[in-house]
Amino acid sequence: MNAATVTRKPYTPKEAVERLRHGDLGAWPVVGALIAIAVVFGSLNEHFLSPENLTNLALQMAATGTISLGIIMVLLLGEIDLSAGSVSGLCAVVMAILSVRQGWNPILAIVVALAAGALVGLLHGIMFTRLRMPSFVVTLAGLIGWQGLLLYLLGEGGIVNLPFDGFVAKLSDTWLPPWLAWLIVAMLVLVSGGSSLINRRLRLAAELPVPPAWWTAVKIGGLTLVLAGAVLVMSADRGVPLLLVIFGTLVVAFDLVLRHTAFGRWMYAVGGNVEAARRAGISVTRIRVLAFVLSSTLAAFGGILSASRLSAVNQGSGGSDILLMAIAAAVIGGTSLFGGRGRTYAALLGILVIQSITNGMYLLSVDSSVRYMVTAAVLALAVAIDSLARRGSTP
Repeated sequence: MNAATVTRKPYTPKEAVERLRHGDLGAWPVVGALIAIAVVFGSLNEHFLSPENLTNLALQMAATGTISLGIIMVLLLGEIDLSAGSVSGLCAVVMAILSVRQGWNPILAIVVALAAGALVGLLHGIMFTRLRMPSFVVTLAGLIGWQGLLLYLLGEGGIVNLPFDGFVAKLSDTWLPPWLAWLIVAMLVLVSGGSSLINRRLRLAAELPVPPAWWTAVKIGGLTLVLAGAVLVMSADRGVPLLLVIFGTLVVAFDLVLRHTAFGRWMYAVGGNVEAARRAGISVTRIRVLAFVLSSTLAAFGGILSASRLSAVNQGSGGSDILLMAIAAAVIGGTSLFGGRGRTYAALLGILVIQSITNGMYLLSVDSSVRYMVTAAVLALAVAIDSLARRGSTP
């Protein structure tokens, strides 16, 4: 069959409805949840949608969102990483000890801390693939063990303060000038639009169905409005925080890797069907090890961003509910617990939902017990939607 005999048609409304019936919901449930959250908390407290509060919200979600981004790498394979919180705290402590107590250059200390995170992930991956230990057990042991090593490194003092005027602390206290913020918006829109158009052209060349041109234009226009609105709101306060730019850059970069590289296709293939991926010649062991390496490395980076906000590391670094919130953000954002489905934007959307709920309840002086229960309900709803979508996609 040649191209001349094929009529290339976009998705019809019937086909779109059929995709929704089979669980291809995309990000619409999360977007709907964010709109509902904005309406509810905005009506209950006028400060919720203020530029100052929204800027603080952007700062709050960067560290946990980065950890969640790493967890997505493992969830795509249908596995789990319970050590991400402990690894984030441990690597932040390594960075702080080297830069403050040993007098190292802060950038070099950050590189060593990230390398330590990668080695931890490599160890987890080897234990999972070579020793055939369940990922739950491997990372649960890591959660306990790396927390113990963190306490050992801190010693009796239990805290290392970072210089307020130092490089690391300045990461969370740096704000983009308006011209640079608008330049980044323009670049993101161009990259997103160019990627969509190239993908559309490639699908047409391969005689695959494509969405209608107007839908692509609507998505690009929607992205432009969202980014422009965010810059306008945050510029009315202190400006766009550097931490948000770093987190957003990681999300976009890993999304491009997963969607447009062989490694990304192999990740989805292994998560979708391990045996089929193995028969197709994919090195399943290598992909699994790399996923754990990426998870721990991003956890280390998230720990460093968290230390930057606090200007210190202590015995509670990487503890509390950081791990639970990072996993919840990935799932709420649309990443499947069963593997093979999800995008890095899940980390951004999911952590935005969680932090918005948390922030709104703090403003309303709601007890933390209620906040935990509400977050649990949202997480349960997200998993229920994922399970129903998976059931609907099963022939």
